Amino acid sequence: MQPTLVAQPVHHDGWAYEEKYDGWRMVAYKDGDRVQLISRPGRDHTSRFPELVAAIAALGPSTLILDGEVCIFDQQLVSRFEWLRHGKPPGVATPPLFMAFDCLHAAGRDLRPLALRARRDWLEDVLEGRELVLPARRLADDGLKAWQEVLERGYEGLVAKDPASPYVPGRTLKWLKVKAPKYREEERGFYKP
Repeated sequence: MQPTLVAQPVHHDGWAYEEKYDGWRMVAYKDGDRVQLISRPGRDHTSRFPELVAAIAALGPSTLILDGEVCIFDQQLVSRFEWLRHGKPPGVATPPLFMAFDCLHAAGRDLRPLALRARRDWLEDVLEGRELVLPARRLADDGLKAWQEVLERGYEGLVAKDPASPYVPGRTLKWLKVKAPKYREEERGFYKP
């Protein structure tokens, strides 16, 4: 499921607002002790992140599919994509972390038809008390206040999500993303309602 890029921050009553990370989008597949980390283009990155593989293998459900992003954070807890590509420079605050923003399958059950709020409950239960695999950080309940958090903390942007939405592959208007000005590469391609 991919968010649609919008030009301006949005607020929809009841929607969830999450930090948009500057990392590698991955899906984590767990079947017993076997774990795979697959990027959106279909590349296998399992061998690149052995600590994350071990952390996912240790999660409770025997089968699990998590959608998220592999990130490294600086000392201000801002994700830094270039550190994934080029290695960790001095002063890095975290090792690679899997920031999970959705739980698609758990313990033999397909969760995609469920509302996002129910999938988030599953996600938080599965990841409770973990250190390397974490649920995506939620921001303020008000989209405009969440946007202010993004700007003040230096995050890449935010993702606004309809909590009633099922997980549907592809681009959707049920998830909207807006990038902070310093991360905007071009002004084309925005959805304009």
